[in-house]
Amino acid sequence: MGKVAIVTDSTAFLEPGVAQELDITVVPLNVHIGDETLRDGIDITPEAFFQRLERGGPIPRTSPPSPQSFERVYNELHAHTDQILSIHISGQLSQTLRHAQRGAESLLGRCEIAVIDSLTTSLGLGILATHAAKAAQEGADLDEVVRLVRGMIPHIYIVFYVDEMDYLERGRRIGKAQAILGTMLNIKPLLFMEDGEIIPLEKVRTHEKAIEKLFEFVAEFSELEQAAIVQRHATPTEETKMLLERLEPLFPDIEFPVIQYGPVLASHVGPSAMGVIVYETPEW
Repeated sequence: MGKVAIVTDSTAFLEPGVAQELDITVVPLNVHIGDETLRDGIDITPEAFFQRLERGGPIPRTSPPSPQSFERVYNELHAHTDQILSIHISGQLSQTLRHAQRGAESLLGRCEIAVIDSLTTSLGLGILATHAAKAAQEGADLDEVVRLVRGMIPHIYIVFYVDEMDYLERGRRIGKAQAILGTMLNIKPLLFMEDGEIIPLEKVRTHEKAIEKLFEFVAEFSELEQAAIVQRHATPTEETKMLLERLEPLFPDIEFPVIQYGPVLASHVGPSAMGVIVYETPEW
């Protein structure tokens, strides 16, 4: 039978070496810049992606792995197991989930493949994949790992603010008039991921007020299992330091690493977003 194999995609934030250590298979999304097609995390890093944005030129776009890519991965894993959990970026943000489902169809009856919508991305997806892989290594079967992941999903939250309105307007999350007016008034929308969809929460006028709102959001949690600040830069900015100064006295036992979001999330919120990802301690 073999242990449960865990598959995720390149939008998941995993610490270096974790995928290899826990046998997590990562299927890369595609980044398109002009006529170039690059594999996310393999041919282009988040840092290189943002540097390309800063140099101007064609606005990059992303696309999911093909169903055939997933089919190949599942067939390779099926040589060692007949249980696979494939967990992916929110289906509201990418067609990756649908392509994974299509890729699994050819193995129906031969291999049990559970394809799950994480309703999140970045560190949120990475947390789910990591916990699933650890459970699989400890001998949990597919049903047990699926129950674990489904129980964790409602306890992962993402909230952030954006500096640039045009990405939200291009993604039809706000209208053109709202985008123009928001830019003129220097409005910074706060966004929240709910049921896998990015929705506007409220609007503020300054970075300081945005930082205050992020702090207030995190401060509502009494028990945190894991958290991080997510932004364009891999190193702390002045805004990051402001937020950390507020959070550290409130959660002295919790680390708030600064992580860099990738091309797919950038295509939805732009290159200048900042936010927090929280995994609250579940009540099992």
